[in-house]
Amino acid sequence: MQTGLPKGSAYFVERLRTLGLAMRDAVGSDVRSVGIDELSRAVGDRGGDTIYRLDEHGERTLLEFCTAWGEDLPFLLIAEGLEGAGQVFPSGASTSRLAFTLIVDPIDGTRGLMYAKRSAWALFGVAPPPRGSVQPTLADIAVALQAELPTARAALADIVWAARGEGASGETHDLRTGALSGFIPRPSRATSLEGGFATITKFFPGAKSAAVALEEQLFLELLGPPKTDSPQVFDDEYICSGGQLYELMMGHDRFIADLRPLLHDPHEGVTRLCCHPYDICTALIAREAGVQVTDERGRPLCAPLDTSTGVTWVGYANEELRRTIEPVLQRLLRARAGGR
Repeated sequence: MQTGLPKGSAYFVERLRTLGLAMRDAVGSDVRSVGIDELSRAVGDRGGDTIYRLDEHGERTLLEFCTAWGEDLPFLLIAEGLEGAGQVFPSGASTSRLAFTLIVDPIDGTRGLMYAKRSAWALFGVAPPPRGSVQPTLADIAVALQAELPTARAALADIVWAARGEGASGETHDLRTGALSGFIPRPSRATSLEGGFATITKFFPGAKSAAVALEEQLFLELLGPPKTDSPQVFDDEYICSGGQLYELMMGHDRFIADLRPLLHDPHEGVTRLCCHPYDICTALIAREAGVQVTDERGRPLCAPLDTSTGVTWVGYANEELRRTIEPVLQRLLRARAGGR
């Protein structure tokens, strides 16, 4: 399959896997040896988000790896933490001769990891390079990999990857013995949300009430009023877009909608933190596993590969769930937009 890349998918998977493991080692060293107060110290705001002490080692490892990789193929790096239009490797390479674009979130889920609550993920997507004024988008990503950055108490950590048209694969690493075991991600085949995990993202103040109201109405229309005191749907707020994709592709969650760019109050005057292209650059893996990933209108994700664009995305574990949920969700969103 044509990908617009100069080498086959195996080349990129191998490089990204090596980089993912290097990130896991660097971040893991911090997690095991540095206290929460130091890890959670803010050191600045760059590339669309607050940067913490924990982020710095991940960034350093990424840049060192990219410096070496640039000696093999020239490329453009776009990443959380980098300002502007990205960084070219090797330094001084002509932008007209770049071989590919690499978009990265070095640590997606920093806050959960630095407080030892939950794994973070290192996210990587490979797309063709910019050509003149034509910039690559999320739709152009041809190879993606995400590596789990576990808490200090974890015994296992996963890596999952995919190339367009080749399906998704993964491996579990035993952090005690070094043993590896392969697996194929398997999304849920459930045809209803009843008894499963599903959520509309409401991580932070500013859009919670709108998200909750939409979620309540959506579940009421899909499932009807509860017949007993047993919960119909369970909520799990994994504050990490890569982690949310993992939960969908592994059969843990059935439906997730991150609608933050649509739900904040446009008259508030404050831009609220939302998903950016680097946060969702591994959606290809979920799609190759069978998860339906779209924008709020049911279209493929096509945001430009940058660090500033707000991305709205919806994930359905399978086609049947999408057929059931999508028309109701879109009708409720249209009604909300019309009521402003």
